[in-house]
Amino acid sequence: WPPVGELPWRDRKRGGQMREILIPQQVDWILAELEKNGYEAYIVGGCVRDSLLERKPKDWDVTTSARPQDVKRIFRNTYDTGIEHGTVSVRVGTEIYEVTTFRVDGDYSDHRRPDSVEYTDKLAEDLKRRDFTMNAMAYHPRTGLVDLFGGQEDLRTGCIRCVGDPEERFEEDALRMLRAFRFAARFGFQVEEKTKKAVRMKAPLLENVSRERVREEMDQLVCSAYPGILRDVCETGLMAYIIPEWIPCIGAKQNTPYHVYTVEEHMIRAVEAAQPVRVVRWAALLHDIAKPHCRNTDADGRDHFPGHPEQSAQMADKILRGLKFDNVTREAVVLSIRLHDETPPRDLCQMRHLMSRIPDGFYPYLQALERADAAAQNPQYLEASMEKLDVARALYEQVVEEKQCVKLADLAINGRDLMDLGFPKGRMIGEVLQQLLQQVLDYPNMNQKGLLLDIANRLKERMLP
Repeated sequence: WPPVGELPWRDRKRGGQMREILIPQQVDWILAELEKNGYEAYIVGGCVRDSLLERKPKDWDVTTSARPQDVKRIFRNTYDTGIEHGTVSVRVGTEIYEVTTFRVDGDYSDHRRPDSVEYTDKLAEDLKRRDFTMNAMAYHPRTGLVDLFGGQEDLRTGCIRCVGDPEERFEEDALRMLRAFRFAARFGFQVEEKTKKAVRMKAPLLENVSRERVREEMDQLVCSAYPGILRDVCETGLMAYIIPEWIPCIGAKQNTPYHVYTVEEHMIRAVEAAQPVRVVRWAALLHDIAKPHCRNTDADGRDHFPGHPEQSAQMADKILRGLKFDNVTREAVVLSIRLHDETPPRDLCQMRHLMSRIPDGFYPYLQALERADAAAQNPQYLEASMEKLDVARALYEQVVEEKQCVKLADLAINGRDLMDLGFPKGRMIGEVLQQLLQQVLDYPNMNQKGLLLDIANRLKERMLP
């Protein structure tokens, strides 16, 4: 497992003030070549937005009045990556840039992609089909910014707003509803109320979107700098179509001294408190999702949630499978949830036993979840909880630094040594090694070959006829 370390948070920074955008030389050359052949051309979308926010663009996309066949004629190295929608990829040196013809989209019968596209010679027609005002700006280094829908001002005020009628935009592409909150979580913005109202109206359309695409958007949102936007995802009804198992957690009270928030709010706060590491954030999001199903209330009115870690782990496994997560992430999240409510080890022996049950390098993920969980509980108990976790972390670091035996591979003897003693090849060797490991976990000084062979010999006398 890679180390879980503190990752830097990006400071909230809003932009939108017009200034010169520094375009890569290759992109400027593409624009110039298109112009030289009589066509309009601009950089467009995310690269303009990110540049105005003083962030480094991930991609530089070009929009042009040239038809795809004209783009292929002008540039030598091209690829038909999305030619059915007017997109041709142009390779310049080792870099590849998407060049898309100004277009008008046809109907969206599947609420995801246009059934057809028509080309147009007007940049304005192309811009008004886009999702949000901040993504509907174009720029040319010699003619400046084209901002027809107030994207610059929305960047300045931190507002996510649809181009035109938001209900129409979401009817066209239902994924845009989730993308609105993903952008808000990325930049620390707020979704404009009219746009949010349209999400409430159109939330059921998200069922038309593949689970893989939903996962991609949710993954970026959960791992963002401002995951608290999850509250809006829930409030607008989207969560019912993303993680329907979440719904019983909304408003579910926890009448226990250790909790002052509902189950839903507790889990969102845990995500906010968690390190921005994928496994940790998703484990925080789902770690108590079974609590509403496990609640028992005693005679004093106090709630108890017996078995909720195991049931939450099982539910998380099903949820992550449904969202098409990779196996490594899914298994790590599920294991973290299964173990998150265990009492942290208080001595080296307990730590060695815990480490023997989990994959190598996994404990920092578990502790990161436990810290996020503690931070989202009753603040009255936070200091004591963190002190216990600090002790456990120091114990873990000591076991690792001293290379203490915690796995079969760390034992001073192996299966070959046992066969040399006369043990038959097969299951018995594994059983003996496990017994030896349990003794070494309790008494690490016993991890010496001669000592372990003596113990194995005594075991052989009892186990073999």
